[in-house]
Amino acid sequence: MVLSRFWLTIFISSIVFVVISLFTGNSYTIDFILNGKKDDPILLSEKYINQVPVFIKDSIKNAPDQTMIINRDTINADTTYVYKNKTVKIFSGVQKSDGLLPTCKSTLLDLIIPLIAYLAFFCGLMELLIISGATEKLARVLSPVFVKVFPSIPKNHPSISYMTLNFAANFLGLDSAATPFGLKAMESLQEINPDKDKASDAQIMFMCLHASGLTLIATSIIGYRAAANATNPADVMLPCIITSFIGTIAAFLIVGIKQKINFKSASLVIGLMTLIAAIVGLLMYVNHLDLIGKNYFTSNLSALILVGIIAFTLILSFIKEKKFTEANTTVYETFVSGANNGVKTGVTIFPYVLGMLVAISLFRNSGLFEIISEWIAYGFSNLGVSKEITDALPVALLRPFSSAGSRGFLIDSMNTFGADSLTGRLSSIFQCSAESTFYVIAVYFGSVNIKNSRYALSTMLLVDLICVITAILVASWFF
Repeated sequence: MVLSRFWLTIFISSIVFVVISLFTGNSYTIDFILNGKKDDPILLSEKYINQVPVFIKDSIKNAPDQTMIINRDTINADTTYVYKNKTVKIFSGVQKSDGLLPTCKSTLLDLIIPLIAYLAFFCGLMELLIISGATEKLARVLSPVFVKVFPSIPKNHPSISYMTLNFAANFLGLDSAATPFGLKAMESLQEINPDKDKASDAQIMFMCLHASGLTLIATSIIGYRAAANATNPADVMLPCIITSFIGTIAAFLIVGIKQKINFKSASLVIGLMTLIAAIVGLLMYVNHLDLIGKNYFTSNLSALILVGIIAFTLILSFIKEKKFTEANTTVYETFVSGANNGVKTGVTIFPYVLGMLVAISLFRNSGLFEIISEWIAYGFSNLGVSKEITDALPVALLRPFSSAGSRGFLIDSMNTFGADSLTGRLSSIFQCSAESTFYVIAVYFGSVNIKNSRYALSTMLLVDLICVITAILVASWFF
């Protein structure tokens, strides 16, 4: 219900703002909101050739392509005059994201089709793990901890192993594997959900822990920073881990208090201490490496683990081939069957993702998002927050809505202020310390047709806010 109302609010408010802007003269056209593409110039006005200043008129006529660009620099938007069909069109600035119709197209071609491919492959592997008995053994080992965190889940339930694989994939930056494992976990949790239209306690806990974004190897962030010529691309690793870990603990405590979980359980404390010890151990190892060693380690660890999971699954399936025979199937047929289920899941979540991304596109292109972000930045500046921090806030504000959009702000902030500036580093921490909340909710709850997400959205947004505050404190401390 909350998600539905929020979706309607941003959709309707964006449309109202667009219409008001058009009729008050603040916008010349709204066609770009429907048909424009990201980074296209925005049409501000159109005049007859005699209505423009003389020096512009002469420059346009003398130009080979009858186009004139003024104020060309790396920071401010260019103003472009294009003479065509007896009129001069004046463009300035660029579009922040694709328009409504291009977003529909790119959601299918650039997002859903690749996602379906990932789902097909990893769901095929998951089916092999299920038949071979690996998931059952993993669930049995981890049950003592998971039944404390998820009291409503029966002991040794298959969802435990799926959630473990999802957390592990996120932890190691394996995004392509994390989503299929997570969707499989949601499907498994839905089987024991007494009210199929309403998110269960276990599903909410899983979603909030997943969305808190605990990551050890921020491979993509390091890549962006390297491309922006950062002196040490991996210097944000420790702040990213600290921020995302605090976000994860916050999510666990907030949801745990709501669900009245027993935090004094011995197995829960042992599990948490083991996780902390593992993180500290890896941090100590990475910290003693030189720059080349850190880059080599972060570039290869995640890839090696993913290859290891694939190899382990296939080898185990070969060893346990008798179990496949007993199930009246073969290893290959089992993989195909699992991949088939992955394709069906991808088709199911498409409308949910499409609806959310189109609303976000409209929200950004309407200009409403920029106005809100400017108000927030102004409020922070009045509280004495430095400009270096407020310049990074657009990444934090857009991150819950769109990973691609916030990534664009991240790259822009590093190009504008420098990858080694506080703004560039803080933007990097914002980008890697949380998930795209609205996208995640649309995908995960949509995959099992959950209509009422209860308090999941509000909790996830609260955790996002905690991550933002933590990132600012950690970045200010480190840099």
